[in-house]
Amino acid sequence: MAEFRKLSRSVNELTVLVTGAASGMGRATAMVFAAEGANVAVTDITAAGAKAVVAEIVADGGIAKAWSLDVANRDDINAVIADIAADFGGLDIVINNAGISVRVAIDDEGYDEAWSKGLAVMLTAHQRTIRAALPHLRRSKCPRIVNIASTEALGATALHSPYSAAKAGVVGLTRSLAVELGRDGITVNCICPGPITTGMTARIADEHKAIYAKRRTALGRYGCPEEVAHMTLSLCLPAASFLTGAVIAVDGGLMARNA
Repeated sequence: MAEFRKLSRSVNELTVLVTGAASGMGRATAMVFAAEGANVAVTDITAAGAKAVVAEIVADGGIAKAWSLDVANRDDINAVIADIAADFGGLDIVINNAGISVRVAIDDEGYDEAWSKGLAVMLTAHQRTIRAALPHLRRSKCPRIVNIASTEALGATALHSPYSAAKAGVVGLTRSLAVELGRDGITVNCICPGPITTGMTARIADEHKAIYAKRRTALGRYGCPEEVAHMTLSLCLPAASFLTGAVIAVDGGLMARNA
């Protein structure tokens, strides 16, 4: 009988980069990783927001540092990732979480601008971040990439075509890079959150959220950012070394429900 292998479920002392970490799922992800002993690079276009999350983490006894990062700017990505790796002595985990809300009709005059901005922030930024981090990930003993997409990549909503296209692109990018980077031992996985209570959904009235959740999800409710963050953590554990190219819906059963 083969000897039982004890695989580590600890990210203690690993260094993780989280984009869009000043609020919502990004903030929850940063705090969950910090609580598990990781060194967290909290990045966001809003410097004050990133610093506030770091202050929360440090107050709880965690290790984190803040960087201002505009993921739509290639030079900014390259400079910040180099600085993070130098500061923490390496980089093990990349969480591409930064996103924006894009709602526009196909025949709107501002469609081209919305399309360009949506893809720049939610798709192009992902590949640029990965490319900048790749030399460091190849030196890591536990290299992990998690791309945050959306259930909008799996089933679309009207007036969200730039958003849906970007998120569907993230799914394709994830699968392709999982195949390409597997030889380096780098796992690449994707999470598709469903209806989550974040800043992006704050404009929706609570009564409308309740109606939608009861009608569309198996669990009958919106999820919280921490529920997504813990799935992200699970994909980054050393023990998750044989899981790559996966696209996981964290959606309360939204995509499973037929009616």
